[in-house]
Amino acid sequence: MLHSIHSEQLLKTDRRKVWDFISSPHNLAKITPPHMGFEVLGQAPEATYAGQIIEYKVSPLLGIKLHWVTEITHVKEGFYFVDEQRFGPYTFWHHQHLLEDVPGGTLMKDIVHYKAPLGALGKLANRMFIKRQLSQIFSYRHQAVEKLFNSAGV
Repeated sequence: MLHSIHSEQLLKTDRRKVWDFISSPHNLAKITPPHMGFEVLGQAPEATYAGQIIEYKVSPLLGIKLHWVTEITHVKEGFYFVDEQRFGPYTFWHHQHLLEDVPGGTLMKDIVHYKAPLGALGKLANRMFIKRQLSQIFSYRHQAVEKLFNSAGV
């Protein structure tokens, strides 16, 4: 069974500034909770492009370091990109990052579809902590991006 998370945020700046920030793998650690120990491995280019492979180390649970590999599968420069897990903690991970011009700035949307591993045990884990943890991560991101674009600016 697939699960999903949807997030929307109005940023009081132009789409280009938001794109330049969110499309750089180097900025991921800035919007990920510090306790997760997020680290991009290897040389990630500044700009996101279709076919790009990005390797990470992340500790989502009990400080256990996991290796996560994603591929950027779709990009429309300045408007959206999609990352999909190739190796990592989920059986399935598909994350859309969408930007839209709206009155007053840019609407940033995240749509994630995911499936926990381990069948029925994964479903139980999702109910017990995975969905809550992902919600907390997106809440942290919301606050971090709010500070960057709606307070101090980039």
